Amino acid sequence: MSAVSWSDPARADALLHWLRGLDPALGLRPDTLRPASQDASTRRYLRLDGADDRSLVLMDAPPASNDLRPFLQVGAQLRDAGLHAPDVLASSTELGFMLLEDLGDTPYLQALLAAEPKEADRLMRAAIGALVQWQARADASSLPVYDEAFVRRELQIFVDWCVHKEHGREWTEQQQTWWEMSCKALVRNMLDQPFVAMHRDYMVRNLMVCEPLPGILDFQDTVRGPVCYDIASLLRDAFISWDEERELDWAIRYWEQARRAGVPIGDDFGEVWRRIEWCGLQRHLKILGIFCRLKHRDGKPHYAEDLPRLFAYAIKVSTRYIELSPLTHLLQDLRGSLVQDGFSLR
Repeated sequence: MSAVSWSDPARADALLHWLRGLDPALGLRPDTLRPASQDASTRRYLRLDGADDRSLVLMDAPPASNDLRPFLQVGAQLRDAGLHAPDVLASSTELGFMLLEDLGDTPYLQALLAAEPKEADRLMRAAIGALVQWQARADASSLPVYDEAFVRRELQIFVDWCVHKEHGREWTEQQQTWWEMSCKALVRNMLDQPFVAMHRDYMVRNLMVCEPLPGILDFQDTVRGPVCYDIASLLRDAFISWDEERELDWAIRYWEQARRAGVPIGDDFGEVWRRIEWCGLQRHLKILGIFCRLKHRDGKPHYAEDLPRLFAYAIKVSTRYIELSPLTHLLQDLRGSLVQDGFSLR
């Protein structure tokens, strides 16, 4: 355990005790525990070796701030739909530990940043195919609903952490009116769409290059929500961007596959594209707030490096639609030097 740091020694002891109580056939070797990755939450991931030197992943999710039950439920649904969520070898919802299949070391983000166009297209098409399969086969009836209150809570993160904390702004009465007009338009876009199982973070950091492709991670926050949200998350990612010609090509492929699979996507691609753009806009506002919160509250300033990308996405969309012109005024007031005209896509 020396390669792993623990702020709470009692939790390290609890983990060792739990591992020793698992099936001996797993051949677990606690002495091989080592860091794997850590996300923006309180969860972290460790690796350890098992029988035949097989690498396994341990999720360390302190129960005070994590509930493993949604992960177990949605993971089972993904696997039932024929998709590659990691197998769960053992779990304790009480302790907040889970032993998982190891999907490897190569997230989509890493692969795409290094990929030639043909390989990038292969990876993205696989991700699109998996998304369509998920939307067509998953039973979303038992999932939490992505309703108006949910959407507005996410938008408020932008106000609290990007507007107030990052930029130190207090909006005038006119600006508050513009914001409410923008929120109503974005909420209406969400609620007017057919609802399906929605990952909420179907982005390249949560997809793995493995066989079968792709491996899908971080799905515990899945909800029943608008059909265009996940494809928007994939095409306009917080950490990598594409020229719009490629976005449109992939969006059309998604739309065609979804219609063939019986996903309630609609027959008018122009309307589908508008919905994708507006879903992406709401998401980017939320992530602007989240990244500012990570910087100021959680001591993770590197997330702020992607604020220009998110502002660029948001301003591009808001300036295209007359209904969003109030939001354009608010964004341009904030953007300052954060967004440059020569913004790099990759």
